Amino acid sequence: MPSVKSDRPLIALALGFAFLALTVLAAIVMVQQQQRTYSWVTHTLRVENQLTVVISRLQDAESGQRGYLLTGRRDVLEPYDAAASRLQTDLAALDALVADNPPQRAAAMQLRALAAARVAVLRETMHAYNRDPNDAAAMEKLGRGKALMSQIRALEREMKGEEEGLLAKRNETARQQAVLVTGALALSTILILVLGMLAFRDGRRRLTEAQAAHVALEAANRELTVEAASRQAAEGQVRQMQKMEAIGQLTGGIAHDFNNMLAIVIGSLDVAKRRLTSDVRRAETCIDNALDGAQRAAQLTGRLLAFSRQQPLAPRVLDVNKLVGGMSEMLRRSVGEQLRVETVLAGGLWNTFVDPGQLESAILNLCVNARDAMPDGGKLTLETGNAHLDDAYAADHAEVSAGQYVMVSVTDSGAGMPPEVAERAFDPFYTTKGVGRGTGLGLSQVHGFVKQSGGHVKIYSEPGVGTTVKLYLPRSQSAEAAASASATPIEALRAAGEEIVLVVEDEERVRHLSVDALRELGYTVVQAPDATQALAVLEMQPRVDLLFTDIVMPDMNGRKLADEATQRRPDLKVLYTTGYTRNAIVHNGMLDADVAFLAKPFTYEQLALKVRQVLDGEGANRPA
Repeated sequence: MPSVKSDRPLIALALGFAFLALTVLAAIVMVQQQQRTYSWVTHTLRVENQLTVVISRLQDAESGQRGYLLTGRRDVLEPYDAAASRLQTDLAALDALVADNPPQRAAAMQLRALAAARVAVLRETMHAYNRDPNDAAAMEKLGRGKALMSQIRALEREMKGEEEGLLAKRNETARQQAVLVTGALALSTILILVLGMLAFRDGRRRLTEAQAAHVALEAANRELTVEAASRQAAEGQVRQMQKMEAIGQLTGGIAHDFNNMLAIVIGSLDVAKRRLTSDVRRAETCIDNALDGAQRAAQLTGRLLAFSRQQPLAPRVLDVNKLVGGMSEMLRRSVGEQLRVETVLAGGLWNTFVDPGQLESAILNLCVNARDAMPDGGKLTLETGNAHLDDAYAADHAEVSAGQYVMVSVTDSGAGMPPEVAERAFDPFYTTKGVGRGTGLGLSQVHGFVKQSGGHVKIYSEPGVGTTVKLYLPRSQSAEAAASASATPIEALRAAGEEIVLVVEDEERVRHLSVDALRELGYTVVQAPDATQALAVLEMQPRVDLLFTDIVMPDMNGRKLADEATQRRPDLKVLYTTGYTRNAIVHNGMLDADVAFLAKPFTYEQLALKVRQVLDGEGANRPA
């Protein structure tokens, strides 16, 4: 808190400026008064001048009359006529000038009467002279006119004397006011100099204090920098420990689940190998178990990619009502007969732009979780609707953009979740289910898929009431949704005629499996272990209908190979495959437009369907 002593200069400056403002205001008032005084001085001079004009008019009238009496000529009466015609106007102007002064106004009225009498006498004298120049009455009137003129001049002197007195007073007032204005301006000048000196001294003092504060601040900043560096190093160590702990939890979960699946695969294949000749039926059962374990492992990698938002999505314009409606029967089989499944499909539902297979998998995951939350039965509600997330909602939820969304919700009437469980529901390998009842990746897969698709997931749960999970998927402005794929018999997916497929795969065993499967489907197959040999095969082979290439390969990846190959053969169709890709054909989590892709590992039926779709011109990803 600043001390009173440090505020004294500011207080002095404030008082000084206030006094200066009052002084300047007083000077302005006095200047205005002085201007009014000078205007009164001017008024006095105008009254004196107007008196002189009136007397001059009367003298002109006398001069004209006298000339007429001496000469008898009418032309010499012109000064008389001019004075007689203008005299009333001059007297009216005098009345207006002295209207504010009662004594002068009375004197002006008396002057008007005397002037009128003098003009009348002049006129009567001329009439008498015209009758008889030697008439004694004419001479008498001349004497009377002189007496009137003496009275008029005396009255003029009296009025001018009055005005002279007023003028002297007003001049003295103006002089005093000028002295006051000069004093006020001088005092203002002194105050300005004093205030300037005080301001300069205060500014220099504050500059000294600021420099001292700057030095202290720099010292404090150096201490804070050292402390921040120390804290940052400590936080870095904590983050590294947390990262290693998270990686340990993730790798531990993966290792646990993969070891279980590999145990099934390896054990089943080992038993099948020993029983292949002695008990074929039991060997086939073991092979089926191995395939099931391998498929579960593939699903686990897919969920890991979905959780990390790295799975390649093939989105298309989708009518969610049709997808959900088509899933109804499958959902009833998946959740069991002890649950009552209700589907509420909104009318006028907008289209969205997502990967249909991944959305179907996400909905199925949510329904299976809902089933596990209702072991004694209950109600599962699957609902669709249009939603608008406004700016306020987006501000309260990270990674949410305001706009229009298609909403899909799954609601159960199960036990519900407490807040601390709901907060961790999307964490990988976090599960409240018993051992062997879940991997803990189901909800994390759903969360990763929706986020990668540009959407939003929200959980609403209350213990003892139930749980609702809402998926918000971005609205597509396209009016037409792609038709849903229907199951196709494997016989309809075989080669049509002599179709030739070039298989490019750097992993030999994977390449042989693809080649064998395609040949079994009736295709003519040529193969190459890398992009260079693939281009050489294209040079030698007169016709190739489809390039089936891995993406991740040494020297030249599959995308560059496909670009080079299609330059040479523009009609060549391309199908990509890989276990993981990030930049070659996937950008922002989405497959590039007009790209056909088959994720590893794939089954015989999946390979047959995708190859047939690409050759028929139906398998590429389409933009929204």
